[in-house]
Amino acid sequence: MSDETAPDLSQIQDADLRRKLVVARERFKLPAVFDVEVRQLIAEQQARNAGKASRTAELDAMPRETRRRALTLDHFLEEAPTASDIRHLHSVLAICGLPYERLPIEQRDFRRVQGNMGIMVQAGSTLMPNGQWVDQPIPFGPKARLILMHLCSEAIRQKSPTIEIADTFTAFVREMGFSDSGGKKGPLTAFREQLNALATCSIRISSTDPTKPKVKQFFPIEEMEVWLSADARQKSLWPSTVTFSPFMYESLLKHALPVNGRVVRAFQGSARKLDIYFWLGWRMYNINAPLVISWDAIAEQFGSGFSRQRAFKAKFNEEIDHIREVLPKLPLKLTESGLILEPADPSVLALPPKRTLLKKA
Repeated sequence: MSDETAPDLSQIQDADLRRKLVVARERFKLPAVFDVEVRQLIAEQQARNAGKASRTAELDAMPRETRRRALTLDHFLEEAPTASDIRHLHSVLAICGLPYERLPIEQRDFRRVQGNMGIMVQAGSTLMPNGQWVDQPIPFGPKARLILMHLCSEAIRQKSPTIEIADTFTAFVREMGFSDSGGKKGPLTAFREQLNALATCSIRISSTDPTKPKVKQFFPIEEMEVWLSADARQKSLWPSTVTFSPFMYESLLKHALPVNGRVVRAFQGSARKLDIYFWLGWRMYNINAPLVISWDAIAEQFGSGFSRQRAFKAKFNEEIDHIREVLPKLPLKLTESGLILEPADPSVLALPPKRTLLKKA
């Protein structure tokens, strides 16, 4: 066979097909037989390329949030979750979350009750360079949740309540799918506002369990140290370190909830979807038999902002559908009575086996 008709080996690009090419070169010594094998590999590569092009066009036509969910599922179909995907969150935040939206600055506390546990978040104030105290908002929305996840994850990774974040925070913001632009309405400005709100707030956790009623109040962030450049024109965007209070850190080590960072990114714009994902993970880690949760209990957990349960149920169904687009094996069922949740392996939450999770933590 002449060189003019020889198949173009450069068309074979995928790693697994390149490996097959190496094997074929060793196995088939006759040029004609080798060429047949190569042409089959090229045909397979072309079919894959056509499929990728079709999928790219399909993704491009999707709304942004739908595309983000689809890309996350595509990744999980190609690669199994690994320990590097794992992030952590304090499990209390999966049970009793923060407000979904900004509350009036005049409102200085936020209260939630779930079962026999209640949480109250009290907003704080910051002393400005001019000597004036400025009230901070109650932490709210998806960005506050993402910050807490990042800080919890870094505390576990760095094995310290004092977390070095100056070099990691902007990268984390980008990892979660946000641009690193500042300005009055830029994502970095919004993240900084939420970090300041978290650094100044206090949290009170109460239990109404009649056998052991308990109240615990603490500042989740005990100290935030800001690095100041010798160059007055240069200002640090993020604090150099954040220190968890002893209670927050010790409690985190005992009650860290593993979550998949890619799933979190898929829902980075929705506080309610993040809460549902965190809550499902916490529930599934704590059941050994099917669990039925009533609509009243679900509405108590996630129904903030809804005055009618019918409207909430429709919204909750929609958000569960979105979560299932990313995690299609979730063992849950919505009925007229509520939600039925089955115990399952961590893989349904895009988490590696528990042994890997323990090693990571």
